[in-house]
Amino acid sequence: MNISQAAEATGLTSKTIRFYEQQGVIPPAARAANGYRIYSEQQLDMLRFIKRSRDLGFSLDESRALFALSQDPTRTSASVKQKAEQQIQRIDQQIESLQQMRALLETAVSECRGDEQADCPILDQLNGMTDESVCGGKA
Repeated sequence: MNISQAAEATGLTSKTIRFYEQQGVIPPAARAANGYRIYSEQQLDMLRFIKRSRDLGFSLDESRALFALSQDPTRTSASVKQKAEQQIQRIDQQIESLQQMRALLETAVSECRGDEQADCPILDQLNGMTDESVCGGKA
């Protein structure tokens, strides 16, 4: 399967597949006589696994480690569960941070008249001219 077919089959871009190959996430593809990359079903399975892992927010290194665990018959489900629980904690922290950002922006938007005047609480907040700065404000 060539790279464009592999991209379609995995939901990744050709550029991402080449990057993963360059980074050693997947083994180098075989080359056809014309120099085009040819991907095996095993490589496609690896790419699909990595994509699903990345879709859940795992880093590339974490995804690589999870794939290695998936291939290790001596692994324990406890070690995999621990990695998933850590990812849930990171997601929860991101959600909290996003909620704080939303609250700050929502407050600034509600205070903005949105008229022809130059005065703008949104820009004031971005310039740090309010009591609640973007970085240190409270939700």
